[in-house]
Amino acid sequence: MTTGTKPKIVVVGAGIAGSLAVSGLAERSDIELICLERAAETGQIDAGTGLNIGPNAIKALAAIMPERARTLIDNSLPWKQWTVELTDGTPLMNLDLGTVADNAGIRIRWAELYALLRRPIARHIRFGTELTSISHGDEGLFVDVQDASGAPGKRICGIDLIIAADGRYSVARQTQWGQEPPNFLGVCLYRLLVPAGIDCPIDDYGQWFNGPNRLLAFRVPGDFVYIAGSFPIPADSPIPETAKLGPALRGLYTPQNGSLTAHTKFLVDAVETYADRIHWARLQDGTVQFAGPPGVLLLGDAAHPMVPTLGQGATQSVEDACVLVDEVRRALDRGEPLDLVPARVEARRRERVEFVVSLSRAATDTMLEGADPVAGTLKKTQPAFLSQLERLYRDVPEPLA
Repeated sequence: MTTGTKPKIVVVGAGIAGSLAVSGLAERSDIELICLERAAETGQIDAGTGLNIGPNAIKALAAIMPERARTLIDNSLPWKQWTVELTDGTPLMNLDLGTVADNAGIRIRWAELYALLRRPIARHIRFGTELTSISHGDEGLFVDVQDASGAPGKRICGIDLIIAADGRYSVARQTQWGQEPPNFLGVCLYRLLVPAGIDCPIDDYGQWFNGPNRLLAFRVPGDFVYIAGSFPIPADSPIPETAKLGPALRGLYTPQNGSLTAHTKFLVDAVETYADRIHWARLQDGTVQFAGPPGVLLLGDAAHPMVPTLGQGATQSVEDACVLVDEVRRALDRGEPLDLVPARVEARRRERVEFVVSLSRAATDTMLEGADPVAGTLKKTQPAFLSQLERLYRDVPEPLA
């Protein structure tokens, strides 16, 4: 930092972690705050589909950024139940989250979440601006950027802290640590958002199995239903094109007796009807990496790509942002250099995140080839797993004194 100037913070990515990081620091008059977002300002109006954010994120946010927690709660539906059945209606689990958490989670559309998070910080966001490199030189820490056309933008120099929250395929992570091959778990995962319509039976968070083939669904604001389907595939193989066809998908979830419940009939009909709108992916995770070279910190999916089995991807991004905001506020109030922040965030986050990544991966057991969803779900009703859920939902980051 140049003597007499304000510390400069550059946030890369206006997703969940990035937007909340900016939001928690936006009212500080003692810093210069810039957020780079590669999408155009209107480029993610229809981004994604829907998501559930765990009770732990809401608890952490309420402790460190209470106004943001209230905004999310007021504009979402609560997540209070977790039910599991077979697609023929056989019940396997009905968990009241209140028995393992101190508060409810939320259900919301991605597009609405982006809008809520970005609206208060729009003045700090440079849309259509993509990071191309992070460097140290005579000018200190600096970044190079380009616009949507690929044309170079103006280099940003004299940076005290870079917060790289640019997603699972983070350019910032690749420029500092190189390309890391993903760890595929042998599961195809797809998602879509469909109209609820009249007499839709889907409400709170539910899962339905036919063997290891799983449907997950819940309602989100705007009278829509979010559906995430999965089925096993070889870990080293792409998703077969024939598996993406409507009739093939129907076959995956139809039990031998052909009897679907009202819930599973709605979901199977929707998957077949809207098969051409499905977003396809393969279940994967990666290593945890927070602090990089001096003054560089990864957050969110850039720091800890994880499987979405327990809905903790976005949730841990919220926790990350809460700890980052707490540490930056403390450093500024104490007059300490901001390049100390990455190591401090990592010290508070690594053990927690590694636990969450591991638990999420273990919870995919019922989705793997040859899995028995009945036995696997029964294990999730036992004290050993429920105690891990309590740790997940209750042991959240809190502001330091």
